[in-house]
Amino acid sequence: MKKLIFAAVALLFSIGANAQIESPVKWSYAAKKVSSTEAVVFLRATIQDGWHIYSQNVKDGGPIKTSFTFTPSKEYSLIGQTSEPTPLTKYESSFSMNVSYFEKTVTFQQKIKLKSPGASVVKGTLEFETCNDHKCLPPEDVQFSIDLGK
Repeated sequence: MKKLIFAAVALLFSIGANAQIESPVKWSYAAKKVSSTEAVVFLRATIQDGWHIYSQNVKDGGPIKTSFTFTPSKEYSLIGQTSEPTPLTKYESSFSMNVSYFEKTVTFQQKIKLKSPGASVVKGTLEFETCNDHKCLPPEDVQFSIDLGK
């Protein structure tokens, strides 16, 4: 009986090990102070071959666009909108529209005004959807904390 239970448990663990969660996008962060009152934060997505994420400027009715929500702070304020490089654009029949997207890597940038000399970190959440030619994964929310350095 013990051998049967052990075999059943081992089988469950082996099935669980094979059911890995797909995670084709990795995020990294950096910041650069450009003056005593201004900095730029960089949010970089590294995307596995065959996958892509969408621009911040996707029209309604399309895929989930990449978006950034910065946590309000007394130490800094945002200057303008988060910028992105020029995306690729193509017609996607699954959405019946042209969509703009990024492959391999993309770096988004946000300028910030430093309101305090002690400003040390920028926090927030980003949301994105990743797809390949066969499927889209559910949208992900990722919290970030970017050290501004000294």
